[in-house]
This record gives sequence, C-alpha cells and structure tokens, in this order.
Amino acid sequence: MRPSILPILLAATLLPAQTPAKPTRPAAAKTVRKAPAKTTPEAEAARQGLRQTLEAVDAGWFGQPYQGVSSVQMQGTLGVALSGAVVNQKVDSLSEGQVKGNSQGGQANLRVKGIYFANGDFKTDLAGDFGTLLYARRGNRGFLYSKEQNAYTTRVDLPPSDAPTTYMAWFRQTLNDIKAVYIDAPTFKASLAGEETNGGRTLQRLVFSAPTQGWDAKKREQSLAQSLGFWKRGRLEVAVDKATKQPQRLDFRNDEQGIHTRMDFSYGAGGKLQSINVANSSRGFEGPGWLRIGYGGDGLMSNVAGELASQDKKVSFAMDLAWSRTRTAADIAAIPPAGATKRGREEMETQLIVGLAGKIFDLQRAGLNLRSVAISGK
Repeated sequence: MRPSILPILLAATLLPAQTPAKPTRPAAAKTVRKAPAKTTPEAEAARQGLRQTLEAVDAGWFGQPYQGVSSVQMQGTLGVALSGAVVNQKVDSLSEGQVKGNSQGGQANLRVKGIYFANGDFKTDLAGDFGTLLYARRGNRGFLYSKEQNAYTTRVDLPPSDAPTTYMAWFRQTLNDIKAVYIDAPTFKASLAGEETNGGRTLQRLVFSAPTQGWDAKKREQSLAQSLGFWKRGRLEVAVDKATKQPQRLDFRNDEQGIHTRMDFSYGAGGKLQSINVANSSRGFEGPGWLRIGYGGDGLMSNVAGELASQDKKVSFAMDLAWSRTRTAADIAAIPPAGATKRGREEMETQLIVGLAGKIFDLQRAGLNLRSVAISGK
C-alpha cells in the first residue's frame, strides 16, 4: 500500500473495526467470457485528460529531483484535539446509550522521528501522550516495541513485493495505482462536464463515477479494506488547466462512507505544488483544512504541514523532511532493548489498545464516568 495525502487525511474520519470474514471455497463454475465494455469518444477524452494530468503531476510535483533518492527522514509532530461534546457523543454511540460521558475535552500530541526507504524498510520512533513506541523493519524482519509495556512483537506487516528502490519510482508507482483504478479498470464511468474560466485559465472538468450505496447511520463497523479503499468508488470531478494539465480543483464524494471533500490547488515556480485548501463536508468532520509544502534549494520537499478542523475536533501535523541518496540499512539498525518481553501480535495489540484507552481517559479533565470494559484481541 502506498498512501497519499488525501487518503491519510480523510481515513482519519473512519473507524475500521471488524476482521473480514474467512472466504469459503466456491463451487466449480463454467467460465463465462464477457464482452469488453463499449466506450465513447467522450469517455476516451476524459480518460486521456486524467492520464495527462497524472503525467503532469508526476513531472511537476515529484519527478526528476527525486531520481536516485532512496530514503527520507521525517521529524515532526502530530496533534489531536477533541471537545468534550465529541468525546461524550462517541461514548454514547459505542455504548448504545448505556454509558454517559462527562468529558470537558482534551488534546494529545505525538512526536515522530523516522527514516523511511522507498523499498519499504523503515525505523520509526513515536513518543508523546499516547506512550513511546519503536517500530522497525528491514526486509521481512522487524519488531514493534512498547516502552510502557517493556514488551515487543516480531510479527510485523511484510513489505510490498513490488517495492521500488527510489522515491522517483515510488511516486510514479503511487500515481500508477490511481491510473489503474480510474483509467484502466472498467469500474468508473468517465465523462466530460464542460469548461470554465478561472483567473485567466481555461479549465476542463473531468468526471469519473462509480455509484455506491447510500449512507447507513446504523452501521458501526467495517473492514480495514473498506476504510482505506474508500477512494476506489464514488464520484470524482477534477478541474484541469488545459495549458499545463495540472489539477486546479478536485471534488470527491463517496456517499456510503460519508465522505465529501473539495480541494483547491495552488502552484509556484516550475509547477511545484505549494498549497491545498480543503473544504470538508465528510460526516462527522465538516470544516476547513489546508496543506502547505516548502522546498529546499535542491527542489525537494523540505517541510509539509497540514490541518483538518471541525467544530468539535482538529487534527494537525508538521513534518520536516531530509532526503538522501546515500543512507544504508545500517542507519535503521535496531533491536528490542535487553530484558523486554516477547509477545504475540494479538496480545501486543490488545495491550496497546488498553493503554491507549487509559491515556485518552487521562486527558479528560472532568473524567469519563465509565464502567469497566472488557477488551479482547481479534
């Protein structure tokens, strides 16, 4: 999985919980060959327009400056602020009205420092109000360590089998993932929505639609794949500068997931992305947001900062970036501290959830008058 800024910011509004059901072996069935879907000149023009836009994004936002760059060091902070109202509402929802919260609200901050290689190797230190964690992986081996528990697990997610070796290829592969869903696959119906003029620019509007089910307010949980894959269905409209092919505005909605957001892009010299202004109408997170990007003299991103805000909560982050062509695996070498207890992944995750819940409760100045809750791993 190669996350982009949009999924990271919006996925924070979703609450994945259940494990997908184990598939059963289907009965043998006769193979039926389907005729390829018919296309129209308008649909082909829309797909070609998006293809050119992704190429322009690759060249202008990323591209040549990242050739040979194999790793990046990220260092900064992540902050979450909640009002008492939103905490109390969540308590009421999760307990189905059996428990009433009495929170005055709170906030939590997390410090992040890590080195990430394009091929999937990494080492990350996390510290703050939610505890201290060390997460590292080289090849197929790694560990997750909790200082508070003085425990670790070696069962970690494996890297992708097709991982690139440079970030120039990493960004291109990410854009290819988008191309595969919106252009190459038959899932989305492509069309044109006319042209408009904005600031002296002529914009062409491209539309891609794959209908979803409606919003179900009673649905309380869903699979992780549904949460992270929300962008693979819905309605996407992109307004593209006809001269530069760069996106100027993006409007996306997925009614089933309760997501609706608009992004407006602004650029600096050389077509480099400088900022994104967000108008978020997603359920439970209605409000404004922004993303700002700074660059060094080498043309590489040097810092990224952003925020999503609503009436009851705010998520913000600020990261400094240091890219390198010469770091080696020795720069992320790490082992669990001597004396730490080794645990299974499920047990480790359960204890982390318990500890996280305790930290959240500590943040509430007036307390959450909760009964004891039994928590078990899945």
